[in-house]
Amino acid sequence: MKSRTPAHFAALYAQAEDPWHYTNSTYERRKYDHTLSVLGRRRFVAALEVGCSIGVLTRRLAGRSDRVLGIDAVSAPLEAARARCADLPSVRFARMQVPRAWPRGRFDLIVLSELLYFLTPRDIDRCAARVMRSLRAPGRVLLVGWRGRSDDPVSGEVAIRRFIAATRGRLRPLRHARRQGYRLDLLAR
Repeated sequence: MKSRTPAHFAALYAQAEDPWHYTNSTYERRKYDHTLSVLGRRRFVAALEVGCSIGVLTRRLAGRSDRVLGIDAVSAPLEAARARCADLPSVRFARMQVPRAWPRGRFDLIVLSELLYFLTPRDIDRCAARVMRSLRAPGRVLLVGWRGRSDDPVSGEVAIRRFIAATRGRLRPLRHARRQGYRLDLLAR
């Protein structure tokens, strides 16, 4: 199986602006609350959200970061994300497909939420290498993945374990949690 393509996601967004119900799901709101809580009180200089979709989590990350860059492979959700965060001058968005493309710059927070399982194991390895090159010390990597069944290239559990293994011990675990529906791992450089 191949990594999910931008065309796959474009088809989903053609059917609904918010196909995963980020804006109105209690599950998503609680997951975002938990995601932000594991970061503690730390403020970040530069955050990168890979697979930002319509910018719901991006907007919340902006309250914890001096600058946020959200990236996604599809134009439609990026347009919605730009509109959602239009009043936040510290937030930018860019279209790129990881791991083929990656933003320039260094980040002290990189968030990969509900993304890795869309990639093949080989592309997860490439993504981990990109993260390691752009993560400044003492940086944080936050991984969140669906724990349920899917027809994606790998499961959320396998994807996160693969990513962690691909960093070859260069990131240390700070927090790990399993909740109904998702797994969350906070790693530090």
